[in-house]
Amino acid sequence: MVQSAPATHTELWSATLGQLQLEVPRPNFETWLKDTTAIGIEGDTLIVATPSAFAAEMLERRLASVIQRVVERVAKRPLFVEFQVGAGGHQGQVSAGPNDTAPRGERQPPAPSVSVGAPLRPGLTFDSFVVGPSNRLAAAAAMKVAEEPGKVYNPLYIYSEVGLGKTHLLHAIGHALTSRGMRVMYVSSERFTNEYIKSIREGSADQFRERYRSSDALLIDDIQFIASKEQTQEGFFHTFNELHMSGKQVVVTGDEPARRSLLEERIISRLEGGLVVDIQPPDYETRYAILQSKSERSGAKAPATVLDMLARRTIMNVRELEGSLNRVIAYAQLVGTPITSELAQQALRSLLSQPPARPPSATAVISAVVEHMGVDEQTLRGPRRDKKTALARRIAMYLLREESRLPSTRVGELLGGKDHSTVLYAQKRFEEQIETDAGLRHDLIAIRQALTAKVAE
Repeated sequence: MVQSAPATHTELWSATLGQLQLEVPRPNFETWLKDTTAIGIEGDTLIVATPSAFAAEMLERRLASVIQRVVERVAKRPLFVEFQVGAGGHQGQVSAGPNDTAPRGERQPPAPSVSVGAPLRPGLTFDSFVVGPSNRLAAAAAMKVAEEPGKVYNPLYIYSEVGLGKTHLLHAIGHALTSRGMRVMYVSSERFTNEYIKSIREGSADQFRERYRSSDALLIDDIQFIASKEQTQEGFFHTFNELHMSGKQVVVTGDEPARRSLLEERIISRLEGGLVVDIQPPDYETRYAILQSKSERSGAKAPATVLDMLARRTIMNVRELEGSLNRVIAYAQLVGTPITSELAQQALRSLLSQPPARPPSATAVISAVVEHMGVDEQTLRGPRRDKKTALARRIAMYLLREESRLPSTRVGELLGGKDHSTVLYAQKRFEEQIETDAGLRHDLIAIRQALTAKVAE
Protein backbone atom coordinates (compact mmCIF):
# COMPACT_ATOMS: atom_id res chain seq x y z
CA MET A 1 0.00 0.00 0.00
CA VAL A 2 1.42 3.37 -1.05
CA GLN A 3 1.32 5.96 1.69
CA SER A 4 0.02 9.42 0.82
CA ALA A 5 2.05 12.54 1.57
CA PRO A 6 1.30 14.40 4.84
CA ALA A 7 -1.54 16.90 4.41
CA THR A 8 -0.23 19.81 6.52
CA HIS A 9 3.14 21.40 7.22
CA THR A 10 2.89 20.21 10.83
CA GLU A 11 2.32 16.61 9.79
CA LEU A 12 5.06 16.87 7.17
CA TRP A 13 7.67 18.09 9.65
CA SER A 14 6.58 15.59 12.29
CA ALA A 15 7.06 12.75 9.81
CA THR A 16 10.37 14.25 8.69
CA LEU A 17 11.65 14.42 12.28
CA GLY A 18 10.67 10.79 12.79
CA GLN A 19 12.74 9.81 9.77
CA LEU A 20 15.64 12.08 10.73
CA GLN A 21 15.76 10.56 14.20
CA LEU A 22 16.70 7.29 12.53
CA GLU A 23 19.21 8.74 10.08
CA VAL A 24 20.98 11.48 12.05
CA PRO A 25 23.36 10.76 14.94
CA ARG A 26 21.49 11.09 18.22
CA PRO A 27 23.59 13.96 19.66
CA ASN A 28 22.96 16.03 16.52
CA PHE A 29 19.23 15.29 16.57
CA GLU A 30 18.84 16.12 20.27
CA THR A 31 20.88 19.30 19.99
CA TRP A 32 19.68 20.84 16.74
CA LEU A 33 16.44 19.18 15.54
CA LYS A 34 14.41 18.15 18.56
CA ASP A 35 13.06 21.62 19.38
CA THR A 36 12.28 22.75 15.83
CA THR A 37 8.75 23.28 14.50
CA ALA A 38 7.25 23.86 11.07
CA ILE A 39 5.41 27.17 10.74
CA GLY A 40 4.15 26.96 7.19
CA ILE A 41 4.72 26.26 3.52
CA GLU A 42 5.22 29.14 1.11
CA GLY A 43 5.14 27.96 -2.49
CA ASP A 44 7.71 25.19 -2.69
CA THR A 45 9.49 26.13 0.56
CA LEU A 46 8.87 24.63 4.01
CA ILE A 47 9.53 27.20 6.76
CA VAL A 48 11.03 25.65 9.91
CA ALA A 49 11.39 27.60 13.17
CA THR A 50 14.45 27.09 15.38
CA PRO A 51 14.88 28.20 19.01
CA SER A 52 17.94 30.36 18.21
CA ALA A 53 19.96 31.85 15.38
CA PHE A 54 22.81 29.57 16.42
CA ALA A 55 20.63 26.49 15.90
CA ALA A 56 19.57 27.80 12.48
CA GLU A 57 23.22 28.24 11.54
CA MET A 58 24.17 24.75 12.66
CA LEU A 59 21.28 23.19 10.74
CA GLU A 60 22.23 25.10 7.61
CA ARG A 61 25.87 24.13 7.87
CA ARG A 62 25.76 20.57 9.16
CA LEU A 63 22.45 18.96 8.28
CA ALA A 64 20.84 20.90 5.43
CA SER A 65 21.51 18.29 2.74
CA VAL A 66 20.10 15.31 4.64
CA ILE A 67 17.09 17.35 5.84
CA GLN A 68 16.38 18.43 2.26
CA ARG A 69 16.43 14.84 1.01
CA VAL A 70 14.21 13.51 3.80
CA VAL A 71 11.67 16.32 3.43
CA GLU A 72 11.34 15.63 -0.28
CA ARG A 73 10.95 11.90 0.31
CA VAL A 74 8.25 12.46 2.92
CA ALA A 75 6.47 15.18 0.92
CA LYS A 76 6.77 13.16 -2.30
CA ARG A 77 7.59 16.33 -4.25
CA PRO A 78 10.43 18.85 -4.62
CA LEU A 79 10.40 21.06 -1.53
CA PHE A 80 13.01 23.44 -0.14
CA VAL A 81 13.63 24.05 3.57
CA GLU A 82 14.23 27.46 5.09
CA PHE A 83 15.25 27.89 8.73
CA GLN A 84 14.00 30.89 10.69
CA VAL A 85 14.44 31.95 14.29
CA GLY A 86 11.18 31.51 16.20
CA ALA A 87 7.91 32.24 14.48
CA GLY A 88 9.02 35.36 12.67
CA GLY A 89 12.76 35.77 13.04
CA HIS A 90 15.35 36.32 10.36
CA GLN A 91 16.80 33.49 8.39
CA GLY A 92 19.59 31.59 10.06
CA GLN A 93 21.99 31.93 7.19
CA VAL A 94 25.41 30.49 7.81
CA SER A 95 27.62 33.21 6.38
CA ALA A 96 25.61 36.21 7.57
CA GLY A 97 25.46 34.92 11.13
CA PRO A 98 22.99 35.74 13.89
CA ASN A 99 24.60 39.07 14.75
CA ASP A 100 25.09 40.41 11.24
CA THR A 101 24.09 44.07 11.29
CA ALA A 102 25.18 45.03 7.80
CA PRO A 103 23.12 47.95 6.44
CA ARG A 104 20.23 46.91 4.27
CA GLY A 105 18.91 50.17 2.93
CA GLU A 106 20.79 50.04 -0.35
CA ARG A 107 20.12 46.36 -1.05
CA GLN A 108 18.52 44.85 -4.08
CA PRO A 109 15.04 45.85 -5.24
CA PRO A 110 12.28 43.29 -4.66
CA ALA A 111 11.31 40.56 -7.10
CA PRO A 112 11.27 40.16 -10.06
CA SER A 113 14.89 41.40 -10.05
CA VAL A 114 15.94 38.26 -8.22
CA SER A 115 14.77 34.66 -8.45
CA VAL A 116 11.66 34.48 -6.29
CA GLY A 117 12.61 31.23 -4.61
CA ALA A 118 16.23 32.15 -3.93
CA PRO A 119 16.63 35.72 -2.63
CA LEU A 120 20.05 37.22 -2.21
CA ARG A 121 21.32 37.25 1.37
CA PRO A 122 21.60 40.82 2.63
CA GLY A 123 24.95 40.38 4.39
CA LEU A 124 26.83 38.82 1.49
CA THR A 125 28.24 41.87 -0.30
CA PHE A 126 31.66 42.92 -1.55
CA ASP A 127 31.97 45.24 1.46
CA SER A 128 31.72 42.29 3.86
CA PHE A 129 34.02 39.99 1.85
CA VAL A 130 37.51 39.88 3.35
CA VAL A 131 40.16 39.69 0.63
CA GLY A 132 43.45 37.86 1.20
CA PRO A 133 46.08 35.96 -0.79
CA SER A 134 43.89 32.85 -0.93
CA ASN A 135 40.94 34.57 -2.66
CA ARG A 136 42.35 37.74 -4.21
CA LEU A 137 42.04 36.65 -7.84
CA ALA A 138 38.49 35.34 -7.41
CA ALA A 139 37.41 38.54 -5.64
CA ALA A 140 38.98 40.75 -8.31
CA ALA A 141 37.31 38.77 -11.09
CA ALA A 142 33.92 38.94 -9.34
CA MET A 143 34.23 42.71 -8.89
CA LYS A 144 35.17 43.17 -12.54
CA VAL A 145 32.15 41.14 -13.63
CA ALA A 146 29.93 43.28 -11.41
CA GLU A 147 31.37 46.43 -13.04
CA GLU A 148 31.10 45.22 -16.63
CA PRO A 149 28.59 42.35 -16.82
CA GLY A 150 28.58 40.43 -20.06
CA LYS A 151 31.68 42.20 -21.36
CA VAL A 152 34.57 40.57 -19.49
CA TYR A 153 35.05 37.12 -17.98
CA ASN A 154 31.86 35.65 -19.37
CA PRO A 155 31.25 33.08 -18.08
CA LEU A 156 33.03 33.34 -14.73
CA TYR A 157 33.55 29.98 -13.01
CA ILE A 158 34.60 30.01 -9.33
CA TYR A 159 35.47 26.76 -7.59
CA SER A 160 36.61 25.79 -4.11
CA GLU A 161 35.96 23.42 -1.26
CA VAL A 162 32.93 24.04 0.94
CA GLY A 163 32.78 27.18 3.06
CA LEU A 164 35.55 29.28 1.50
CA GLY A 165 33.46 32.11 0.06
CA LYS A 166 32.40 31.29 -3.49
CA THR A 167 28.71 31.64 -2.62
CA HIS A 168 29.48 34.95 -0.89
CA LEU A 169 31.01 36.27 -4.11
CA LEU A 170 28.04 35.02 -6.12
CA HIS A 171 25.63 36.96 -3.88
CA ALA A 172 27.92 40.00 -3.91
CA ILE A 173 27.78 40.10 -7.71
CA GLY A 174 24.00 39.80 -7.52
CA HIS A 175 23.71 42.71 -5.07
CA ALA A 176 25.96 44.91 -7.21
CA LEU A 177 23.94 44.22 -10.35
CA THR A 178 20.49 44.59 -8.80
CA SER A 179 21.53 47.89 -7.22
CA ARG A 180 21.83 49.15 -10.81
CA GLY A 181 18.36 47.90 -11.70
CA MET A 182 19.46 44.78 -13.56
CA ARG A 183 17.38 41.61 -13.57
CA VAL A 184 19.38 38.89 -11.81
CA MET A 185 18.50 35.23 -11.55
CA TYR A 186 20.28 33.61 -8.60
CA VAL A 187 19.57 29.92 -8.17
CA SER A 188 21.19 26.77 -6.82
CA SER A 189 21.71 23.98 -9.32
CA GLU A 190 19.33 21.85 -7.27
CA ARG A 191 16.58 24.43 -7.60
CA PHE A 192 17.30 24.82 -11.30
CA THR A 193 16.91 21.05 -11.65
CA ASN A 194 13.59 20.96 -9.79
CA GLU A 195 12.16 23.90 -11.74
CA TYR A 196 13.29 22.44 -15.05
CA ILE A 197 11.77 19.03 -14.31
CA LYS A 198 8.57 20.68 -13.08
CA SER A 199 8.29 22.70 -16.30
CA ILE A 200 8.54 19.51 -18.36
CA ARG A 201 6.04 17.68 -16.17
CA GLU A 202 3.51 20.50 -16.24
CA GLY A 203 4.07 21.49 -19.86
CA SER A 204 5.30 24.96 -18.90
CA ALA A 205 8.66 24.89 -20.69
CA ASP A 206 7.97 28.20 -22.42
CA GLN A 207 7.42 29.96 -19.10
CA PHE A 208 10.61 28.37 -17.72
CA ARG A 209 12.66 29.57 -20.68
CA GLU A 210 11.22 33.06 -20.50
CA ARG A 211 11.83 33.33 -16.76
CA TYR A 212 15.50 32.45 -17.05
CA ARG A 213 16.39 33.93 -20.39
CA SER A 214 14.82 37.32 -19.72
CA SER A 215 17.35 37.94 -16.94
CA ASP A 216 20.42 40.13 -17.39
CA ALA A 217 22.57 37.74 -15.40
CA LEU A 218 22.34 34.11 -14.33
CA LEU A 219 24.13 33.17 -11.11
CA ILE A 220 24.05 29.43 -10.49
CA ASP A 221 25.54 27.85 -7.36
CA ASP A 222 27.06 24.37 -6.94
CA ILE A 223 26.92 23.26 -10.56
CA GLN A 224 28.36 19.84 -9.64
CA PHE A 225 24.93 18.67 -8.49
CA ILE A 226 23.62 18.45 -12.07
CA ALA A 227 26.51 16.23 -13.16
CA SER A 228 24.44 13.03 -13.05
CA LYS A 229 21.29 14.62 -14.52
CA GLU A 230 21.43 14.45 -18.30
CA GLN A 231 18.09 16.16 -18.86
CA THR A 232 18.98 19.04 -16.56
CA GLN A 233 22.35 19.49 -18.25
CA GLU A 234 20.48 19.77 -21.53
CA GLY A 235 18.31 22.52 -20.10
CA PHE A 236 21.27 24.34 -18.57
CA PHE A 237 23.27 24.13 -21.79
CA HIS A 238 20.55 25.78 -23.86
CA THR A 239 19.81 28.39 -21.19
CA PHE A 240 23.52 29.18 -20.98
CA ASN A 241 23.85 29.50 -24.75
CA GLU A 242 20.85 31.79 -25.07
CA LEU A 243 22.08 34.15 -22.37
CA HIS A 244 25.70 34.09 -23.52
CA MET A 245 24.86 34.82 -27.15
CA SER A 246 22.68 37.71 -25.97
CA GLY A 247 25.60 39.23 -24.10
CA LYS A 248 24.15 38.40 -20.69
CA GLN A 249 26.45 37.52 -17.79
CA VAL A 250 26.74 33.97 -16.46
CA VAL A 251 28.52 33.16 -13.20
CA VAL A 252 28.82 29.57 -11.97
CA THR A 253 30.33 28.03 -8.84
CA GLY A 254 31.46 24.46 -8.26
CA ASP A 255 33.54 22.34 -5.92
CA GLU A 256 36.28 21.37 -8.37
CA PRO A 257 37.84 22.47 -11.68
CA ALA A 258 35.41 22.18 -14.56
CA ARG A 259 37.68 19.74 -16.37
CA ARG A 260 37.63 17.35 -13.40
CA SER A 261 33.86 17.50 -12.98
CA LEU A 262 31.43 14.98 -14.43
CA LEU A 263 29.59 17.59 -16.47
CA GLU A 264 29.07 17.02 -20.18
CA GLU A 265 32.01 18.00 -22.36
CA ARG A 266 30.07 20.76 -24.10
CA ILE A 267 29.28 22.41 -20.76
CA ILE A 268 32.88 22.07 -19.58
CA SER A 269 33.99 23.70 -22.82
CA ARG A 270 31.62 26.63 -22.27
CA LEU A 271 32.81 27.16 -18.69
CA GLU A 272 36.47 27.01 -19.68
CA GLY A 273 35.79 29.48 -22.47
CA GLY A 274 35.54 32.25 -19.88
CA LEU A 275 37.61 32.74 -16.74
CA VAL A 276 38.16 29.94 -14.22
CA VAL A 277 39.39 30.94 -10.74
CA ASP A 278 39.70 29.09 -7.45
CA ILE A 279 39.66 29.97 -3.75
CA GLN A 280 42.12 28.35 -1.36
CA PRO A 281 41.81 27.97 2.44
CA PRO A 282 42.72 31.24 4.19
CA ASP A 283 46.05 31.79 5.90
CA TYR A 284 46.36 33.09 9.48
CA GLU A 285 46.29 36.78 8.48
CA THR A 286 43.15 36.32 6.41
CA ARG A 287 41.47 34.29 9.15
CA TYR A 288 42.24 37.05 11.64
CA ALA A 289 40.89 39.71 9.26
CA ILE A 290 37.68 37.72 8.72
CA LEU A 291 37.14 37.42 12.46
CA GLN A 292 37.91 41.10 13.01
CA SER A 293 35.42 42.14 10.33
CA LYS A 294 32.76 39.81 11.71
CA SER A 295 33.33 41.09 15.25
CA GLU A 296 33.04 44.72 14.19
CA ARG A 297 29.87 44.15 12.17
CA SER A 298 28.26 42.30 15.08
CA GLY A 299 29.03 45.10 17.52
CA ALA A 300 30.53 42.58 19.97
CA LYS A 301 34.06 44.06 19.85
CA ALA A 302 35.98 40.89 20.65
CA PRO A 303 39.49 41.76 21.89
CA ALA A 304 42.56 41.03 19.80
CA THR A 305 43.65 38.22 22.12
CA VAL A 306 40.41 36.34 21.43
CA LEU A 307 40.58 36.94 17.69
CA ASP A 308 44.17 35.68 17.70
CA MET A 309 43.20 32.57 19.66
CA LEU A 310 40.40 31.74 17.22
CA ALA A 311 42.49 32.53 14.13
CA ARG A 312 45.21 30.15 15.28
CA ARG A 313 42.81 27.22 15.53
CA THR A 314 43.25 24.65 12.77
CA ILE A 315 40.06 25.63 10.97
CA MET A 316 40.44 26.15 7.24
CA ASN A 317 36.72 26.55 6.52
CA VAL A 318 35.45 30.14 6.76
CA ARG A 319 32.01 29.02 7.90
CA GLU A 320 33.46 27.10 10.84
CA LEU A 321 35.75 30.03 11.60
CA GLU A 322 32.83 32.46 11.77
CA GLY A 323 30.80 29.88 13.65
CA SER A 324 33.43 29.72 16.39
CA LEU A 325 33.18 33.50 16.85
CA ASN A 326 29.37 33.30 16.84
CA ARG A 327 29.53 30.77 19.66
CA VAL A 328 31.80 32.99 21.73
CA ILE A 329 29.58 36.04 21.19
CA ALA A 330 26.42 34.11 22.00
CA TYR A 331 27.95 32.67 25.17
CA ALA A 332 29.09 36.10 26.36
CA GLN A 333 25.57 37.44 25.83
CA LEU A 334 24.01 34.51 27.67
CA VAL A 335 26.18 34.85 30.77
CA GLY A 336 26.26 38.65 30.60
CA THR A 337 30.03 39.13 30.77
CA PRO A 338 32.62 40.74 28.47
CA ILE A 339 34.44 38.60 25.93
CA THR A 340 37.80 37.39 27.24
CA SER A 341 40.18 34.59 26.30
CA GLU A 342 39.01 32.58 29.30
CA LEU A 343 35.36 33.04 28.37
CA ALA A 344 36.10 32.08 24.76
CA GLN A 345 37.74 28.84 25.85
CA GLN A 346 34.77 28.08 28.08
CA ALA A 347 32.31 28.90 25.30
CA LEU A 348 33.91 26.51 22.86
CA ARG A 349 33.71 23.74 25.47
CA SER A 350 30.20 24.52 26.69
CA LEU A 351 28.15 25.34 23.61
CA LEU A 352 29.15 22.23 21.71
CA SER A 353 29.46 18.74 23.05
CA GLN A 354 32.65 18.51 21.04
CA PRO A 355 34.74 20.97 19.01
CA PRO A 356 33.93 21.35 15.30
CA ALA A 357 35.19 18.10 13.86
CA ARG A 358 36.34 17.36 10.39
CA PRO A 359 34.44 14.61 8.59
CA PRO A 360 35.51 11.07 9.52
CA SER A 361 38.03 9.58 7.16
CA ALA A 362 37.02 7.12 4.50
CA THR A 363 39.10 4.51 6.31
CA ALA A 364 37.06 4.99 9.49
CA VAL A 365 33.76 4.73 7.61
CA ILE A 366 34.75 1.56 5.77
CA SER A 367 36.10 0.03 8.98
CA ALA A 368 32.85 0.72 10.85
CA VAL A 369 30.79 -0.82 8.03
CA VAL A 370 32.84 -4.02 7.67
CA GLU A 371 32.90 -4.59 11.43
CA HIS A 372 29.14 -4.27 11.81
CA MET A 373 28.13 -6.05 8.61
CA GLY A 374 30.63 -8.90 8.94
CA VAL A 375 32.12 -8.42 5.49
CA ASP A 376 35.87 -8.14 5.15
CA GLU A 377 37.30 -5.03 3.54
CA GLN A 378 38.77 -6.80 0.54
CA THR A 379 35.39 -8.31 -0.31
CA LEU A 380 33.67 -4.94 0.14
CA ARG A 381 36.04 -3.36 -2.36
CA GLY A 382 35.90 -6.30 -4.72
CA PRO A 383 33.47 -7.43 -7.46
CA ARG A 384 31.30 -9.79 -5.38
CA ARG A 385 27.57 -9.02 -5.62
CA ASP A 386 25.91 -11.43 -3.20
CA LYS A 387 23.12 -9.90 -1.10
CA LYS A 388 25.16 -9.38 2.06
CA THR A 389 28.11 -7.80 0.29
CA ALA A 390 25.94 -5.61 -1.94
CA LEU A 391 24.06 -4.26 1.09
CA ALA A 392 27.28 -3.51 2.98
CA ARG A 393 28.66 -1.76 -0.09
CA ARG A 394 25.51 0.39 -0.42
CA ILE A 395 25.76 1.41 3.24
CA ALA A 396 29.41 2.32 2.76
CA MET A 397 28.62 4.38 -0.33
CA TYR A 398 25.85 6.19 1.53
CA LEU A 399 27.98 6.97 4.60
CA LEU A 400 31.00 8.03 2.57
CA ARG A 401 28.77 10.70 1.05
CA GLU A 402 26.84 11.68 4.19
CA GLU A 403 29.59 11.45 6.80
CA SER A 404 32.87 11.88 4.90
CA ARG A 405 31.28 14.25 2.36
CA LEU A 406 33.04 12.67 -0.58
CA PRO A 407 31.95 13.14 -4.21
CA SER A 408 30.64 10.10 -6.05
CA THR A 409 33.78 9.75 -8.14
CA ARG A 410 35.94 9.44 -5.03
CA VAL A 411 33.50 7.00 -3.40
CA GLY A 412 33.69 4.83 -6.52
CA GLU A 413 37.48 4.86 -6.45
CA LEU A 414 37.52 3.76 -2.81
CA LEU A 415 35.18 0.85 -3.43
CA GLY A 416 36.85 -0.96 -6.26
CA GLY A 417 36.71 1.55 -9.10
CA LYS A 418 32.93 1.77 -9.44
CA ASP A 419 31.77 4.49 -11.84
CA HIS A 420 29.85 7.48 -10.51
CA SER A 421 26.48 6.38 -11.94
CA THR A 422 26.76 3.08 -10.05
CA VAL A 423 27.53 4.97 -6.86
CA LEU A 424 24.62 7.38 -7.32
CA TYR A 425 22.21 4.52 -7.98
CA ALA A 426 23.41 2.63 -4.90
CA GLN A 427 23.03 5.69 -2.69
CA LYS A 428 19.53 6.37 -3.97
CA ARG A 429 18.55 2.73 -3.60
CA PHE A 430 19.75 2.74 0.02
CA GLU A 431 17.76 5.89 0.78
CA GLU A 432 14.65 4.13 -0.51
CA GLN A 433 15.38 1.01 1.54
CA ILE A 434 15.78 2.76 4.89
CA GLU A 435 12.33 4.31 4.52
CA THR A 436 10.65 0.90 4.73
CA ASP A 437 13.19 -1.41 6.37
CA ALA A 438 13.32 -0.90 10.16
CA GLY A 439 16.12 -3.43 10.56
CA LEU A 440 18.26 -1.57 8.07
CA ARG A 441 17.62 1.69 9.91
CA HIS A 442 18.86 0.07 13.11
CA ASP A 443 21.98 -1.11 11.27
CA LEU A 444 22.60 2.44 10.08
CA ILE A 445 22.20 3.85 13.59
CA ALA A 446 24.56 1.24 15.04
CA ILE A 447 27.22 1.93 12.40
CA ARG A 448 26.94 5.67 12.94
CA GLN A 449 27.35 5.21 16.69
CA ALA A 450 30.40 3.03 16.14
CA LEU A 451 31.79 5.60 13.74
CA THR A 452 31.29 8.37 16.30
CA ALA A 453 33.19 6.30 18.86
CA LYS A 454 36.04 5.70 16.39
CA VAL A 455 36.37 9.40 15.59
CA ALA A 456 36.39 10.26 19.30
CA GLU A 457 39.25 7.84 20.05
